[in-house]
Amino acid sequence: MTKSHSKKITGDHKSHRKSTKKQNTGNAAVWQITTAIFLVLFVLSWTTHGFNMGLETIEGALPLEIYVMSQCPYGVQAEDTMFAAIQDIGEENFDLQVEYIVTDLGNGEFKSLHGQPETDGNIAQLCARDVDETKFLDLVLCMNKDSSAIPGNWKTCAEELNYDVDAVETCFTGEQGKELLKASAAKATAAGATGSPTILLDGVMYSGGRGETDFKRAFCNAFTGERPSACDNIPEPYKFELIVLNDERCNDCAAAQSQIVGQISGLFPGMTTKTIDYSSEEGKQLYTETGVGTLPALLFTGDVEKAEAYSNIAQYLIPAGDTYSYLRIGAVFDPTSEICTNNVDDTGNGLIDCADSSCEGTVECRETKKEQLQVFIMSDCPHGRKAVEALKGVNDNFENLDFEIHYIAGEEGDGFTSLHGQYEVDENIIQLCVNKYNPEVWFDYMYCRSTTGVKGIDWKTCAGESNIDTATIQTCFDNGEGADLLRADIKLAAELGIGASPTWLANNKFTFGGIDAETVKSNFCQYNPDVVGCENTIPVANTEAVPAGACG
Repeated sequence: MTKSHSKKITGDHKSHRKSTKKQNTGNAAVWQITTAIFLVLFVLSWTTHGFNMGLETIEGALPLEIYVMSQCPYGVQAEDTMFAAIQDIGEENFDLQVEYIVTDLGNGEFKSLHGQPETDGNIAQLCARDVDETKFLDLVLCMNKDSSAIPGNWKTCAEELNYDVDAVETCFTGEQGKELLKASAAKATAAGATGSPTILLDGVMYSGGRGETDFKRAFCNAFTGERPSACDNIPEPYKFELIVLNDERCNDCAAAQSQIVGQISGLFPGMTTKTIDYSSEEGKQLYTETGVGTLPALLFTGDVEKAEAYSNIAQYLIPAGDTYSYLRIGAVFDPTSEICTNNVDDTGNGLIDCADSSCEGTVECRETKKEQLQVFIMSDCPHGRKAVEALKGVNDNFENLDFEIHYIAGEEGDGFTSLHGQYEVDENIIQLCVNKYNPEVWFDYMYCRSTTGVKGIDWKTCAGESNIDTATIQTCFDNGEGADLLRADIKLAAELGIGASPTWLANNKFTFGGIDAETVKSNFCQYNPDVVGCENTIPVANTEAVPAGACG
């Protein structure tokens, strides 16, 4: 696929997600079937209207829009392959519009999902386009060669392309650049473009493959009238069959299949699909032969290796028997286990739903704990950090609120994986160590890290502000005790099938989402209406600086 931050952890910033696996339930809220392999790769877009780059275009030029964040890896990847396709076909054949997804805070301030460097990168690229739009694609492609160096590499790229560097810098450091970004952000916001990249081809949302050939094929098929000569040599897509093993008893599996197969079809336009139900003799035999364990299972034969986009999914394919490989998508439905919500003895052991031991630990069968609130986060997920800020507002609203914070991560060998990398794993561990050894100031530390950020910022800064015993915390981190704390903590999210950051759990049983205090309070009070404080309205100012959009 065109992503992933890590092999196992998945991501979605609106909310971040990771793949999980758990017992069968009928609760779609804990159904984690679609991992960030898809949520990031195939973030769907809405109809958008950007501004014309002003290049000379031919009559009948193809309208094409892309909305990005300058440091989003998936936006960068899409720009690289899309712009290469455009240049090969001929820029004059496109009415190309590029806009940037960012939150306008007013007074010339902005909030980007990837921080201030991304905001500055957006401005640098807009200024370069304003100074000389004919070189804009090359400038972006040059900067994208090392997107981690954005915005600092704009000047080198501009010099290589013979830009008027002084003019770009005047725009970049002055009010003009901010005005350009303000206008671009307003268009993206008005259009509802939240995923980077969001792509519209001739006014229609594009969710196809993002390889150079994929874009060329899509562009050439969209031209009306005489097509550019570069369209004459694009090969037809390779044809093969995908087999989907599913179970009609699973309430959410059909929708998951439809969504995921639809997304994969964008990668493989020559693919056809055959669905086999587990209840059939053929289905049970296939289930046994492949050993897939959970459904739906997307099964590929070796033919997929001949398809152009094979490299995009190769790392996510797992051998399944002698003939097939299945795509790791975070499927959770075990057709051999008890379905915990259908009032049927599925396993034939005389025990129905929650009475069956295999349902123990599922959300539906958990013990109700009145007036308890838990939140599951990734410690540097922007929306997870906003959830911690919201939790402060909720906690201030109620007296003696019973609340907990848990983590979403995965184990890999002797270590862990997390959506944002090892530094996020390390921060999870530090936070757990602080909770154990300095519980009286733990939430002060949590709030400090959530408001000031994690990546590239020494944890001891917030620890000092909170009067934390840093030597004890460092020892907890270094001697493996903190890792054991994290290993134990993440089992809860895995058990509940929780992979989205943030996910809230009220009364140990009811899941919901939200990143502002009033939303969280309202959901909590839905299950605890008699708690003093539910009658209050909590200001939602703490959500005003939430960075816009999702990188995917």
